[in-house]
Amino acid sequence: MDYKNDIGYRKETLKKLLYNIQKSEDLIVKALYDDFKKPEFEAVLTETNYVISELKDTIKNIHKWAKPKRIFPSLLNFPSTDYIYKEPYGKVLVIAPWNYPFQLALCPLISAVAAGNSVVLKPSELTPHTSAIITKIIQKTFHINHVEVFEGGVEVSNKLLAQRWDYIFFTGSVAVGKVVAKAAAENLTPVTLELGGKNPCIIDETADLKLAAKRIIWGKFINAGQTCIAPDYILIQKNMKINFLSFMMEEITKAYGKKMEKSPDFARIINTKNWLRLVNMIDPERVIFGGETDANALYIAPTLLEEPGLDSPVMKEEIFGPILPILTYETEEEIKNVISRYEKPLAFYVFSDNKSFAKKLITTYSFGGGCINDTVVHFSNKRLPFGGVGHSGIGAYHGRLSFDIFSHHKGVVKKGNWLDLPMRYAPYKDKLTAIKRILDWL
Repeated sequence: MDYKNDIGYRKETLKKLLYNIQKSEDLIVKALYDDFKKPEFEAVLTETNYVISELKDTIKNIHKWAKPKRIFPSLLNFPSTDYIYKEPYGKVLVIAPWNYPFQLALCPLISAVAAGNSVVLKPSELTPHTSAIITKIIQKTFHINHVEVFEGGVEVSNKLLAQRWDYIFFTGSVAVGKVVAKAAAENLTPVTLELGGKNPCIIDETADLKLAAKRIIWGKFINAGQTCIAPDYILIQKNMKINFLSFMMEEITKAYGKKMEKSPDFARIINTKNWLRLVNMIDPERVIFGGETDANALYIAPTLLEEPGLDSPVMKEEIFGPILPILTYETEEEIKNVISRYEKPLAFYVFSDNKSFAKKLITTYSFGGGCINDTVVHFSNKRLPFGGVGHSGIGAYHGRLSFDIFSHHKGVVKKGNWLDLPMRYAPYKDKLTAIKRILDWL
């Protein structure tokens, strides 16, 4: 077993993983439902199918991605040929979250394995059914010295973080991300941190409001709003608000019915702790749609809040649930006053048919990634980097980038022996003027 150097072995192991996932897809979907009633459509679209697609793409391209890349040499080194070699970091720790517990555990694992690393995976303890089936799949697929799963709570994560790793990949909250970064710093371990933030969604007077409402409702309430790139709040041009709200209410009802608690297409909150946190964000005086809750079912209806104060609980932190505040603006300065209150977000959305306005916004503000006239879908393109900036994360991945982040890029110059210019060697007497002329010319 030479997973570090044998690319063929890595590829065959990933093929085995693909087979085991496809064979277990129904069980994975059931586990996701058992953990927080994730609808089958969402489970397939955002979890199993996404991972299967990532696996197929990696298997197809692994030899190309791993191949040393020849680059144009420096004339200073003439004659030479120059290469970038990609080597695995070594021992990788992947700590996965609960909101997309299958996808966000398996995708970084796939790329770490493809790049030649050994991996320890820590799935979320908040999704025990999904974590259990991940463990079974990994044990069927990999030698224990290649990939191993450690289930458990915070104490397990702390013990793992106390060990020395060659790379750490973490997806989760900003608060825990800081803990991970601090632990990694003890050994100067490189990290990728996929975090979150308050993602704005700006709508101007030129937007197609009905279409915007449909796309926002889907992006916000998929997975019951428990998505790190979901729109966190709306900023809409003031005189468009009334029409927009009517479209939003209409689209929510179309999506989940009048008795939303009965809808098979709406997930539940992951646990009581998060349910209570979200319920405390709902100011009954600001509710214009939804607001119903059920502690026993961990249910919170898709909820719209009208103009909550910027100092209110719902506007102080990332919501991460099915609550959507609707704020208004009249000037671009008012947009700036709201967005600048928060750290750089993971996602940023603009709905506008005014190209210059949209371009100005996406170039003015710093954010991880986003969309113009849609939400969330930028995540689906493997050719786009996915990652945060500042407090919303460090590093980006997806597709080939995922292979690259788990690889050390090693520059190598292969020097020819048929010519050896004496200019660089000591003694340097009378050489400085000549070498400066050469360097200026280059």
